[in-house]
Amino acid sequence: MLKRLNTYLREMFPVPKQIVVSTILFFEIYFLVVFLSDVRDFYVGIPEIVGCITIFVFFLTLRIADDFKDYKHDKRLFAHRPLPSGRVYKKDLVVLLVLANITALVLNIIYMNNFLFYVVFMGFALLMSVWFFARDKIQKNLLLALVTHNPVAVIMNFYIISFACIKYDLPLWSLNNVLIALTLYWPSLIWEITRKTRAPEDETEYVTYSSLFGYKKVMRFVLLIITFDVITSAKIMYELWTPGVVAVVAAYVWFVVACLKFMKNPKVFKIVSRIEIYELITEVPVIMIQIALILRWIV
Repeated sequence: MLKRLNTYLREMFPVPKQIVVSTILFFEIYFLVVFLSDVRDFYVGIPEIVGCITIFVFFLTLRIADDFKDYKHDKRLFAHRPLPSGRVYKKDLVVLLVLANITALVLNIIYMNNFLFYVVFMGFALLMSVWFFARDKIQKNLLLALVTHNPVAVIMNFYIISFACIKYDLPLWSLNNVLIALTLYWPSLIWEITRKTRAPEDETEYVTYSSLFGYKKVMRFVLLIITFDVITSAKIMYELWTPGVVAVVAAYVWFVVACLKFMKNPKVFKIVSRIEIYELITEVPVIMIQIALILRWIV
């Protein structure tokens, strides 16, 4: 079983990469709350590590749940993947899923100050895994699946925000915290949409947003969302480090141009690759500023 699980993780959920992603996400949100609230006596301990582990387990749960939900579909279109190809068994993934979530549950009970938010967060994830008990309606409706599943990213963000707020006795429902939750949500929403947006000649039986609404209408919606993103991001960056607003606006202009090019010729590139670059352009400066603030305030 260990060999089969190693195959699955290597191909579907590279552990080193996911550890880095989970850790960066947790501390980016955590320190945004800290710095925007002007907390100077911050400190990091075991609870923060548990928070990172929780995010990691959530992403793992999401990955496995998706493989279970799409098993029949993947047997036809992605037969090379570990689960549909038979190189890993469902029972292997069930064992991994149970052990990982029990570990996260116990750690949250022992170390975290926001257990209620953990219950809401993972409870929502559990409901997602069973299609909110409405599989027949949701699975065949891509838009309904987006509306019911994608908001889990906001709930995840508030799980992290709530931990920082309780730890440092800060108000949870402040404007800055809402902006943090949304700013770290918009890119995931855009990524989910753009990864299922293709040129007309590239469409297959796999249902995409572009096949349902046409790629131009999808891109207009993406442009609307990215506009919300630049507003919330610019507001946060202005308070964090005012000159950084230039990077946010530059990234926005660059992505808008990319969207317009894609609308003109959808064969020129995959638009999802551009949102990944956009995330790097906007996220890296935030992380660098946070590191600089940590070093300055510690010294």
